[in-house]
This record gives sequence, C-alpha cells and structure tokens, in this order.
Amino acid sequence: MAEHCKAYASASECITEYYVYTASIVGYTDKVSQGCGAAMDITKLRDKAREYLPPEKITVIDDAYRFAEEAHRGQVRASGGPFLEHPLETAYILAVLQMDTSSVAAALLHDIPEDCGVPIATIESKFGPEIARLVDGTTKLSRVSLTASGAPASERQAENLRKMLVAMAQDLRVVFIKLADRLHNMRTLDALPSERQLKIARETLEIYAPLAHRLGMWELKWQLEDHAFRYIDPEKYRRISRLLATRRTQREEFIARVIEILKTEFDRVGLKAEISGRPKHIYSIYQKMERYAAQGKHFDDIHDLLALRVLVDSIPECYSAVGIIHSLWHPLPEAFDDYIANPKPNGYQSLHTTVMCLGTTPLEIQIRTREMHRVSEYGVAAHWRYKEGVKADIHFEEKIAWLRQLVEWQREMSGAEEFLESVKTDIFIDQVFVYTPKGEIKDLPKGATPLDFAYRVHTELGHRCIGAKVNGKLVSLNYHLKNGDIVDIVSSKNAKGPSRDWLNPQLGFVNTSHARAKIKQWFTKQEHTVNVEGGRQILEKELKRLGVNIERQALAALFGYDNVEDFLAGIGDGTVTTHQIAIKLAAAQEKPKDIVEHAPTKQTGSVVRVFGVGNMATHLALCCNPVPGDAVIGYITRNRGVTVHRKDCYNIVHEDERERLVPVEWGEADTVYPVSVRAEAWDRVGLVRDITAVVADMKVNITAVSLTNHDDHTISTFLTLETKGLAQLSLLLKRIESINGVISVTRIGEEAAKKATPKSA
Repeated sequence: MAEHCKAYASASECITEYYVYTASIVGYTDKVSQGCGAAMDITKLRDKAREYLPPEKITVIDDAYRFAEEAHRGQVRASGGPFLEHPLETAYILAVLQMDTSSVAAALLHDIPEDCGVPIATIESKFGPEIARLVDGTTKLSRVSLTASGAPASERQAENLRKMLVAMAQDLRVVFIKLADRLHNMRTLDALPSERQLKIARETLEIYAPLAHRLGMWELKWQLEDHAFRYIDPEKYRRISRLLATRRTQREEFIARVIEILKTEFDRVGLKAEISGRPKHIYSIYQKMERYAAQGKHFDDIHDLLALRVLVDSIPECYSAVGIIHSLWHPLPEAFDDYIANPKPNGYQSLHTTVMCLGTTPLEIQIRTREMHRVSEYGVAAHWRYKEGVKADIHFEEKIAWLRQLVEWQREMSGAEEFLESVKTDIFIDQVFVYTPKGEIKDLPKGATPLDFAYRVHTELGHRCIGAKVNGKLVSLNYHLKNGDIVDIVSSKNAKGPSRDWLNPQLGFVNTSHARAKIKQWFTKQEHTVNVEGGRQILEKELKRLGVNIERQALAALFGYDNVEDFLAGIGDGTVTTHQIAIKLAAAQEKPKDIVEHAPTKQTGSVVRVFGVGNMATHLALCCNPVPGDAVIGYITRNRGVTVHRKDCYNIVHEDERERLVPVEWGEADTVYPVSVRAEAWDRVGLVRDITAVVADMKVNITAVSLTNHDDHTISTFLTLETKGLAQLSLLLKRIESINGVISVTRIGEEAAKKATPKSA
C-alpha cells in the first residue's frame, strides 16, 4: 500500500504540470479542463453563462445558486472544502458546454434531494417541472453503482446500466449532468480512501469514458480517461508523464516550425486558418505503448505524440487546406480519412491526413471547420435542441439514433446481463461504416459480419440470409466487414430460418448482441419443443461432466424459471449457457456471512465451515473430491476432525452412523481443490501435449497424469487438476472437449482415477 501511495503522490504531481503543458500547446484559454485548481465562486459561473444566455436566464441560475447555498450550508466534502464547491464546478462544466438554463440550474441543485432531504416537490414548486425532472433523474442516477464483483453484483451492474441508458433516452440532459458530476468527482478523488478511488476509477474507465466517447464529447472523454488511469495504474501514469516532460522542448520547437511554414503558405494563397498543436493524452499514449510493446517497438517509435489541428470557416476550405498540405509534404499512403463526407456515428467530422514532415517525421494533421471542432469537443451537447434562442438541429435525432435503437433492443432482450453485453459490444466499441447496394450508410461494431449487417437492416432479411456479396464478390458469412464495404445480402424466398451454428461463438457468424438476440428469439418461437429436448440433453451432459446431482426444479428456480420445461428451452435456445449453470451451482452454495448461532470454525486448506461442533479441523474426502459449488456434508471421524464429502458420495449415502454427519458449507478463502478428470479421445501424436497446453492456458495446475490405451485406437487420459471451483472446472472441461480428437471429458471419483495404469506423458 505504501508503494501505491508513493506512486500515486508522484502521479498527482505530474497531472497539474501535464494539463498546463496541454493548454500551452493547444492554446486553450477556456476549456472544460479548467477548474482543476482552487474552488470557484458564482461569479465565474455567471460570467460564463452570460456568454450565451440572455439576462433573464441568468436570474434562474442565481436563484438556483442561492437555494443550493442555503441547503448545503455547513456541509463539507471529504476533502474538507465546502460542499457547494461540487455543484458549482459541475454547473460550470455544463456552462462551458453551453447547455441550457435548466441543465445548469439542475446541476446546482442535483445533490440537494439526496444530501439535504429536500423533496423534489419543493424544487418543482420553486423552479418548475422541467428543472425538477432533471434533478430527480440525476438523483436517481447518483444512486446507481455500475461497478460490482461476483455474479449477483454483475446482474445489478447490468440492470443499473439499463436504467441509466433508458434515462438517457428520456432526456439526454440527465446524462450530461451526470458526466459533468463524474468529471469533477474524478478531479477531487484523492480525498477518498484508496479502495474507493480504484472502484470509482475503474467504473469511470469502463462506463463513463466510453459513454462520453459515444456521445462525441471528446473533451470530457480524455479527461475522464486520464484521471481514471492516474488511479488505476499510478506508476505507468507517472512514467508516461516523465517521458513526455523529457522531450517537451524538442516537440514544441518542431510544432512551432511546422505551424510557421503552414501559416506562411496559407497566407500566400489567402486562406484564413487557425493552427494549433494537438497533444495526445496520457491514457491514449499508454494504449499505443501497449500495442507497440506487443510488436516489439519502443516509446521512441511513437511519432504522433503531437499533431496539428487546422480550423477554417467552410467545408470547401477544408479540402483546399488538405491540398496545400499535400503540396508541401508527401502524404503517407492509406493515411487519409474523410470524416466530413462520412461522419462517425457520434457526429464527429474532420479530415485526417498524415504527412512526412521536415524530413522523415510522420505528422498527423486534422482539418475541420470551427463548428465541426465544437462538435468534436462537446459532441451531442453542441447540438442540444433545448438551447435557448437556437434553432433546433434537424439532424439531432439522427445523431442519437443509436440510443433510440438501444432502448428498443432493451425491451426485446430477456435479461439485464444480455443488455449489458449488447451495450459493451454494440455501442462502446469502435465502429465500421458499410453501404447497402442503394448507397445507404450503416454503422456496425468493429468485427461485424454480413449476418450482423443483415439483421441490422431487417430481422427477416437476417432470417432468410443464405449468402453475401461484399464489393461484388461472394464472401463467407463470418467475413469481417471493413470501412467502405458495399454489402449485398443473398436471401432465400422460402424462409427456412437461421442455423443454430450461427449462435456458436467459435464459428464467428454473428458478433453483435442485436443479431444474436434476434436469432435466439426465432428459435424460442419456432422450435420450443426441439429446444426443450436439446436443452435436456445439454443439461444432462453438463451435470454428468461436472459430476453434480441436483433436482431439476431447484436448478430452474436458481435462474428464475417457474417450471423445468421453460428452463430446458432456455438452455436449448442459448439463453442459458452451461457456463452460467456452473456459476449458479457454485453461487447456490453461498450462505450469509453472519450466522451468530453457529460456533466459529477453523479454516484449513479445505476452506470449509462446520456448523454446531466447535472449532474442528476439516479435510476433503478423497473418495469423491468435492469442490466449491458441490453440495457437501461433514463426517466426524474419530481422530482426524471432520471429513467433507459430496452429499451424493457413495460412502455418505450408505453411512449407517447418521448421527456423525454434520452440516458444512464452503468458506471464502481463495484456494484450489483437486479434481480427477477423464478424457476419452482418438489416439494421436501430440494429444496429451494439446490437453496440457489448454490446462496451462487456464492457469490450472496438473498434479498427476496417466494414460490407458484401448484396442479401438482410443485412449483414456486421467488428470488430477487443482481448480478453484465448478465455474472454472466447467469452462476447462469445455475447452478440453473442443480439442481435435477428444470424444468426451468427465469428472470422476478418486477411486476410478486410481484404476488407471500410469504411463509416461
């Protein structure tokens, strides 16, 4: 912990210098990045709001400030400063974004219901229903925690994210306020304990920064990323900061020379342009360093730590500027992107080109209009339709079409976790832009296939798809689409429906949650009976493979199903996976931590808690080798304490002295358990090598291996593995079974393993 704090302290010293450096290079005089220093007062907020709001609107902001000042009087933050500093800074960030009066006022008031006990009705009576609704929505989002651990918490995370994104669709301003609130909290995170810092930082990096990116709010995105990275890995943050500082002078001189050359040439042809440096930010540099390290490259190989940005007045001038730049320096092949003609889904527009500048130094240059620059900085907020005195943006709905689509998907998806997967795979990752044969642009997640495209166009087109042409050539249905591809789906007139293979992730036919959900729905509606039978076979195979015996009704109840048939159908159509079954079986054995009526137990290597018999040692039975997730029971021995068996163990079922059986449960320590496994396979060279490689890749230890050859050219491989429980065991067995030549893999008892004839592996 001391080392962590030391690294963090050094990183904290670096960040202020880096922001000053950034401002000096880019020429910021009034960015969202300001506000990192001393607490502000209402004067600064009022002055900023006056830049774009009429005087009568400033009165509303003043009233909200006075109301917040009275409500928060006497309250202090964890840092020791006045609590009012936080809503003021949040409101100021929104004022820099030039958000409407209601948003700024709601930001000033957003903590009052939660921290001051003032009801929403009071706020509504004083400020009207619109501001009250924004305060109420922000207050509800403030209660949402998106970071969690473990299966139940993961479900809560998914459900909370669903609520948050649905709230976005109802009124996007709620999320603008939340992002501004989170940004200021990240700036002052050092006042919290280190455990809370890490939790909030991870949540910011996983959810809020990608959300800002998807909304096109780059100015907020990079700050959220840098602040989060500073707490998640302070050592690497400090290292990158120092690397940047050591070469600051050289980079400044290089950029100054390039800017002077460009200004001279632009002046010569009469092109008015604003030219500035654009430094890469610490987290983006870290990501590039990680990619370079994988390629055996070094920090010295990163040439685009700084880039240029050129701002002009019109779109024709953007293309004129590119022509002038290419006449001065040689452009790199395939390093030109036209996001003006083909904007990104979040509304971003710009021309990107990379040239060999002043010798052999690659330099990226971005060219855009000033309005495009505002959109790139503030995203959807730059087009906000509620802004006073500004005509509504007719393209606003197009810019958030993905959000409306998301709300539609969440109504169709059966579970919160499925919705979370959809958000992270279909929304929060890079996009590719492809065309229909009629020239319509469709944006899809990177890695999308023709089947994903077909389902995005229309569900029935996906169901009838039998092939695809990309740029006029037939391609496989698991082909990864690229930017600019023209996709033509070949469909059948007789709708046979999708293939079950399309749901196999290893085959890669569909890579978006949207397409996967549509395919699952088809099987649910069309093949219920088949799904039930298929699910029954899958379940029986999985339980046999894991060596688990459990009532089917009880297992269905763990997944929220009222009857076994629906549960089996869910397995058959892919809604419930075998890995989820293993996780639920393990979680079902967890009990409440505080059970005061039972005596404390002694935890040994077996990590088992014994009820009602005092502080006794425990040992795992070798006859059945229980692992966490198994239903277990204890047997009081005469001189070795309690031996823990599976409840369906032969020795327990046939035990005569039932009074020596005691209830036990798994504890919480992180340890491993021996499990015996038998793999049946066709004999071939390299089989055992492939099996052990899969086991090693899962970071599972092998303590024993033996082989038995059979006359039919098959071989039985017996392994003793040290696993952490049923969830890991299920995944491991599944991966072993996917090895070429493996027929089946099952968990066996210790006695069966001993019968194997040891041979050299």
